Amino acid sequence: MAQESVNCKIQAGKVVVFIKPTCPFCSRPQEILSQLPIKQGLLEFVNITATSYTNEIQNYLEQLTGARTGPRVFIGKDCIGRSSDLVIIAIE
Repeated sequence: MAQESVNCKIQAGKVVVFIKPTCPFCSRPQEILSQLPIKQGLLEFVNITATSYTNEIQNYLEQLTGARTGPRVFIGKDCIGRSSDLVIIAIE
């Protein structure tokens, strides 16, 4: 269930951020990405706590990215990392 849930969100041409609303680090990518001219429908913030399988999603994200902490930022099918990694890309 977790794999399907994550894999259906991660798509080429799309920016997806897996977040926990209570995580203080998860608000930063929302602030940064919301300011960029990304076409509607190509930016999605996925609240992983809105499911009954949050731990499984985090475990699968750890398999994919090497970390289970949020946020996990994907550009297309590539995980660029966390909010601090996104800040570095935005500055470049």
